[in-house]
Amino acid sequence: MDDAQRLRYSRHLLLDGFDEGTQERLLGARALVVGAGGLGSPALLYLASSGVGHLTVADADAVDLTNLQRQVVHRVDRVGCNKAQSAAATLAAINPEVTVEALAERLEGGRLAELVARADVVLDCSDNFATRHAVNAACVRARVPLVSGAAVRYDGQVAVFDLRRPGAACYHCLFPADAREADERCATMGVFAPLVGVIGTMQAMEALKLLAGLGETLAGRLLLFDARGARWHEVRLTPDPNCAVCGEPRAAAA
Repeated sequence: MDDAQRLRYSRHLLLDGFDEGTQERLLGARALVVGAGGLGSPALLYLASSGVGHLTVADADAVDLTNLQRQVVHRVDRVGCNKAQSAAATLAAINPEVTVEALAERLEGGRLAELVARADVVLDCSDNFATRHAVNAACVRARVPLVSGAAVRYDGQVAVFDLRRPGAACYHCLFPADAREADERCATMGVFAPLVGVIGTMQAMEALKLLAGLGETLAGRLLLFDARGARWHEVRLTPDPNCAVCGEPRAAAA
């Protein structure tokens, strides 16, 4: 770290258990953020401002006027622009030292697997079950920790799935792909603007803890947030021994 970095991250360096080596781990880390919408916006802002050295953000959608009620990484003059590229422009203005790779694409198949394998942590900030399950499967195969978030109406949730830990569950254990759950999207259900800020910021916090090796992460726990009642609820997660996604990798690792 140079003197300018020591000054920029000085409020981190004042924390107990957070020294220059901790910050350097963040500076050398790679995070993949899938989605630059309501959840991705605060997550990306805090990852960049905290000094995560390489951020890859993927989103195939364009900024729409209706997004600006909650997607705070975008600006009104970028309506019609790709969300990943819009986010990269904002992050460059906040912390030009961070390398941001903006991908105007929906990740799937081999491309998704390649990017997950390159990452130290993955943040799922998408808004549909198909993407969530694809990201989870790629993280299970690569054994890369996944920070998952969701928010719709007044309800949010956040969890960490880290198969490097013994007895860890994956996203599929909690929400099986064959369960007949309809996607609930903001476009049709609505979402309370600050809710995505709460959940997305929690995702950034969990990712930073994983990268820096700080504290206790949410691995093995699901937090549910009721914005109207301002109440958190915690659910302990257990792996499904018959999970079609993580059952075999867990058995092989054992």
